[in-house]
Amino acid sequence: MAPDTSLSTPTPAAGPTDPTLAQPADDHSADQPAAPYDALLLYSFGGPNGPDDVLPFLRNVTAGKGIPDERLAEVAEHYHHFGGASPINAQNLALQEALRDELARRGVDLPVVWGNRNWEPYTREALAAARAGGAQRIVALVTSAYASYSGCRQYRENLWAALGDVAVDLGLPDGEQPLVADKVRPYFNHPGFVQANVDAVTEAYGKLDADAAAGARLVFVTHSIPDTMEEASAVSGATYSAQHLDVAATVAAAVGERLGRDVTWDLAYCSRSGPPSQPWLEPDVNDHLEALAADGVRSVVLSPIGFISDHMEVAFDLDTEALETAATLGLAAVRADTVGTREPFVRGLVDLVLERAALARATDAGLDAPQGAAVGALPAWRDVCRPGCCRQRAGEPSGIPAACSTDPWS
Repeated sequence: MAPDTSLSTPTPAAGPTDPTLAQPADDHSADQPAAPYDALLLYSFGGPNGPDDVLPFLRNVTAGKGIPDERLAEVAEHYHHFGGASPINAQNLALQEALRDELARRGVDLPVVWGNRNWEPYTREALAAARAGGAQRIVALVTSAYASYSGCRQYRENLWAALGDVAVDLGLPDGEQPLVADKVRPYFNHPGFVQANVDAVTEAYGKLDADAAAGARLVFVTHSIPDTMEEASAVSGATYSAQHLDVAATVAAAVGERLGRDVTWDLAYCSRSGPPSQPWLEPDVNDHLEALAADGVRSVVLSPIGFISDHMEVAFDLDTEALETAATLGLAAVRADTVGTREPFVRGLVDLVLERAALARATDAGLDAPQGAAVGALPAWRDVCRPGCCRQRAGEPSGIPAACSTDPWS
């Protein structure tokens, strides 16, 4: 099949590993494409490595929310269904290696460390290793493609705290940071992420027989969030759901071109948590499958557009629960791959890192910032978060400082 050229030329738009680093290059001149950065932080959520880790991990995730262990034990069963280990750790290791390989292929000398918010190796450990390796300024690449509190600001809050912890560990004077830290922008509409999803969805249609594929509904799935968080995400320029709808429309159109026909699609949600009284984004994917079956749909392709790898929300909520729901309803169903370590995605991530480096050099020199690459109706996102961006609730400051913002307290 010929490659899809519609996304090949982007249109500019308004288990833990030893994190020890090799010594970075001393040359920070502008002819080094990653300058001024001398380390890349692959920055993720984290997950348990075995049964004994599950409950402590869940306590980390829900710290300060007053959720009793009895409720956490129910969630823990999702992990115990897979032997108590989350697949996210192996997937992060694979992505870390793929990023190193792509950087090396381009001749870019930029060590890659991996750190997590909620489990080993923690962000604090990765930052300490970067500094011990000689790094002075790092760029963080969050394994979440979308802008919201849980996908952006919560990582920035953790990064601020981790930098402070490292400063204390090193005995630095009060207020002195051990590293300067920037981050890569949310990349849901970057050509690499979109292209990798187009490839994965097209391949999924090929797994159905001809009749099922011809009538298959494309159901994009992402993690649900509370309605209050959805409302607050609008400060970024488009809400969390609007970001997904934009990339879904772009992917579906490109898949339709590949298949030679229009593709009908919807957006559904998974992984809802919290009290029943708190509204979250809907429809739930299982409820949506029931509605489709009632409307006469007989086959579906599930695309986990909100996730970059097959971690627990994909492995349990989609591969276990949603596919079981589809089977019960008599729906022929396949699940498209996440972008994982697909070549267009990894290449796109390195493009984003180098784009961020070019922005940093321009900003340091007092020059206009270069435009970022994006596809779809929405522009490339901001690299430095604006005041009020990605709060948990609109108009309510979190009271927790966050890195990589023009105002860390807003």
